Amino acid sequence: MAETARWYVVQTYSGYENTVKVTIEKTVQNRQLQDVIQTISIPMETVTEITEAGVSKTYDRKLYPGYIFVKMVYSDNTWHVIRNVRGVAGFVGPNGQRPLPLSEDEVYEMGIEKREIVVNYAVGDTVRILDGPLSSFTGTVDAIEVDNNLVSVVVSMFGRETSVEFELDQVEVVSQ
Repeated sequence: MAETARWYVVQTYSGYENTVKVTIEKTVQNRQLQDVIQTISIPMETVTEITEAGVSKTYDRKLYPGYIFVKMVYSDNTWHVIRNVRGVAGFVGPNGQRPLPLSEDEVYEMGIEKREIVVNYAVGDTVRILDGPLSSFTGTVDAIEVDNNLVSVVVSMFGRETSVEFELDQVEVVSQ
């Protein structure tokens, strides 16, 4: 059975993240290793700063300086390919042992990969709450913020209408 690719953290020398990424991509291309070394990622965030003169300046900043993330099928060969790139300090994990892959939750929380959530409800729809202290309550969708993974639902509690925020997958549309 073929092993599935997992995300591993690779430590680089300071400022070498982009060079290491490009070098690994070229090596993968030259040796046709696309099936075992699938993705090399440097998570970035867009930052907007406003200077004292009131001018806004936007740029991308690395979320984890000194680290890159590689989605690969771990083997001695893939380990050697990554480890022998100039600028790589090593894999993150216990010394002298096989590096530990990131869990799916860690990958999502660190912003390396995005989960795609399909929202099958819209503002004004009646939804049932699936999770938390209000599970099994129903309410009306007031607002949806897909980028923030939030939905606002107006729920009737104690005779009052109250807006409560949930994650997108914590509610489901009530079939009419």
